[in-house]
Amino acid sequence: MPYDRRDQAVRAAVEQGLLRAEQPVAALLDVTGIRASAAALRDAFAAVTDAPVLHAFAVKAAPLVPVLALLRDEDIGAEVASPGELALARAAGLRPDRTVLDSPAKTPAELREALELGIAVNADNPQELARIDALVGASPTRSPLGLRVNPQVGGGAIEALSTATATSKFGVALRDEGARDWVVRAYLDRPWLTRLHTHSGSQGMPTALMTEAIGAVYELAEEINTAAGRQQIDTVDIGGGLPVNFASDEQTPTFAAYARLLKEQVPGLLDGRYGLVTEFGRSLLAKHGTLLARVEYAKSAGGRPIAVTHAGVQVATRTVYDPASWPLRIAAYDAKGRPKSGAAVVQDIAGPACFAGDLLAEARPLPLLEPGDVIAALDTGAYYFSNHYGYNSLPRPGIYGFTSSPQGDGPTRFATVRAPQSPAEIVAESGGAQPDALLSP
Repeated sequence: MPYDRRDQAVRAAVEQGLLRAEQPVAALLDVTGIRASAAALRDAFAAVTDAPVLHAFAVKAAPLVPVLALLRDEDIGAEVASPGELALARAAGLRPDRTVLDSPAKTPAELREALELGIAVNADNPQELARIDALVGASPTRSPLGLRVNPQVGGGAIEALSTATATSKFGVALRDEGARDWVVRAYLDRPWLTRLHTHSGSQGMPTALMTEAIGAVYELAEEINTAAGRQQIDTVDIGGGLPVNFASDEQTPTFAAYARLLKEQVPGLLDGRYGLVTEFGRSLLAKHGTLLARVEYAKSAGGRPIAVTHAGVQVATRTVYDPASWPLRIAAYDAKGRPKSGAAVVQDIAGPACFAGDLLAEARPLPLLEPGDVIAALDTGAYYFSNHYGYNSLPRPGIYGFTSSPQGDGPTRFATVRAPQSPAEIVAESGGAQPDALLSP
């Protein structure tokens, strides 16, 4: 989000008491920025194809009902990967025909529910496809059905997120011996199988390699349609995974640049014959979230200053456990929420959890932080404060969407997306209703 809008929101959050001594962590979502990202995504693909496109937000990136409802209002559907995510999407008012179910481990009950509702389903493997065979044979469905394939083009910079490696757990490994022939036959034997799915993108994956993977799946679609003697596959689900620039406020790569690259490298996919589904998550929301935390203490060790805050592994799990892959930019504010000035001093930004590695940033040059100051972890709108990790039974922070006047001359208004978690709620979800359960089993 732009510096001025973010700065205004931080100050307003402090002034309005969203961040205070009793609630030392708060998360902000820029509603204007999210709407702009959704519009940019729609416009990017509308510029390269006349065919219908369903943009389905990857719910795992921000499993929050108000966020899903906001995106629904922007004509963005939902990609779900569990019964919980499907329940969130339904609670947000997402229609079945705007919802896609993907997962490598769907239960029979999940599949049955999806087919009864008419939700699109991408089978992950031959065994799952056999389950769908039985369900389709027992009861007709409106669900568009497809198969996920792994084009095995290779991984990106973050191994744990690379889904198109030779041994990835996702989809049918297309280059394995006999796999391609099996896929073609699977479609010819099932006239109702009309979609083909891949998801090879991820943080750290270059767009050229993502495009290569989609090109391989397009070629497979063409091969299947030729073998069928008709256009059996009418829709290709290209997944998401567009990387995010965490180094600056610049939003790059853009949806428009990615869509143009697809048009250049895989023109047949975008000539109007194939409908598309996309499944972007991080790239829609990351830049529009800011995590705030008050500095509780300022100390030093080994000559290095340390700002101890209440934001750590519980809200920034990936950064804490893999800081090289997931570095966060940190901005410093004073106790009134104003940008902090002063000479840059190399210091650590520590979290509250009981292990030494609980650091948001290490050896980071910032104005020297003091108790009561505020730190802001930037670009945290996806996979951070909405994906809680309950270390030390630390509470989930409050999440607030904000809007402000375009010129910054009006008030910043906040809406509660998720209220801060209370100690009573922590006790309740930790077996508090049955404290004596193990005393006489």
